[in-house]
Amino acid sequence: MSQNFVLKKGLDIPVKGISELRISNAKTPDIVAVKPTDFKGLAPRLLVREGDSVLCGSPVIADKTHAEILLTSPVSGKVKTILRGDKRKLLAVLIENDHDFNCVEFKTPATAEEVKQTILASGQWPWLVQRPYGIIANPELTPKGIFVSGFNTAPLASDVDFCFADQFKFIQAAVSALAQLAPVHVSLDACNPEAARLNKLENCPLHFFQGKHPAGNVGVQISHISPIQKEETAWTISLLGLAAIGKVLVNKKVDLTRKVAVCGPMAIDPSYIVTLPGLPMKDITGQWGTLADEARVVSGDMLAGAAIGPDGYLSFFDNQVTVIKEGREKEAFGWIRPIRYKQFSTDHSYFSWLMPWRKYNLDTNLHGGPRAFLMNDAYYAKVLPMDIYPLYLTKACLAGDIDKMEKFGIYEVLPEDLALCEFVDPSKNYIQDIIAKGIDLMLKEMA
Repeated sequence: MSQNFVLKKGLDIPVKGISELRISNAKTPDIVAVKPTDFKGLAPRLLVREGDSVLCGSPVIADKTHAEILLTSPVSGKVKTILRGDKRKLLAVLIENDHDFNCVEFKTPATAEEVKQTILASGQWPWLVQRPYGIIANPELTPKGIFVSGFNTAPLASDVDFCFADQFKFIQAAVSALAQLAPVHVSLDACNPEAARLNKLENCPLHFFQGKHPAGNVGVQISHISPIQKEETAWTISLLGLAAIGKVLVNKKVDLTRKVAVCGPMAIDPSYIVTLPGLPMKDITGQWGTLADEARVVSGDMLAGAAIGPDGYLSFFDNQVTVIKEGREKEAFGWIRPIRYKQFSTDHSYFSWLMPWRKYNLDTNLHGGPRAFLMNDAYYAKVLPMDIYPLYLTKACLAGDIDKMEKFGIYEVLPEDLALCEFVDPSKNYIQDIIAKGIDLMLKEMA
């Protein structure tokens, strides 16, 4: 049974650099990175050595806690380098692509148990993210539901219809298979229900949301459809994940090819590329020119993505690369200047509110440093359409008070859900980092 939700709170950030709906490059990288750091809760155990040959779909990394959870190679070739950090922490496995795409072949599952085993063996289980805490889903648990956001409201987000219009049969196959494990709930944009034909999906209830960002966040959708209580679990998966699982079920092989939006104020040619996760950013430096020192390269959106730099690699979960300017300049007189047409303000501090159609060249400049929290929770709550107390939750995380963290909604959120609170925060606090540390504390103390 479908439901309709109209969200009054939120904020759409008017930033320049949205990608044009065209493919500017089909880049099959010579080197791809398999990064265990993309997966929260994964304790990686290396399964390959430098020089080993791998097929597309061959296991590369396993989880020490659940050995059946695997990360597999997106290409065929040889293991070129194993990157380690401090204390020999495993950062990435670099695989040299032979461009042959020789693949491991998987069987077509018939039962629920076979579906689970096929997803695990193909390395596609990490697409399933467990809430609370945002860790890889525990295959031994049965969630109350599997939730999918069929649209994205983040700044400069990739266009769902452009990216997934030709992926419907794979998405449907994945939905039908996952429905054998738990009820699947798909949320769609009420203003564009025809996107990628997702309104025709079967074996799942559809929910329609209307509102500004973060209406497209799956955490916000869960809070309205079926809020997560203590001792409950829910799984989430993206459209990218559904398409990848569906390709395994239909074609019997791993195919992580995706359309990636390269966007942002610093992007020279905002458009789409066709590539794989683990793409080295140095392969697409032509998208932002020779200004690497002035640009911040983000895997994901500008609010909740990870700053990976020009030497980083595209995340497993992302189909967006945002390039924004490093804001290092100091501004004379700052906020007391009476006219600032080129500055965006969420309040009426500048004249941007008189020009709602205008787009801005936003950068990373905070225009100040961290200071004391405001004492009014409504300031943050006006951009967060969830029934929680973001200010008190953030303070509880800072204090490490587990009882208050539970009381104020830690089970319902991930850092990305409070990204807008961080953006509008006049106190310049790193709210997402604070929430992430609070979740880490919950994992440590409540596991």
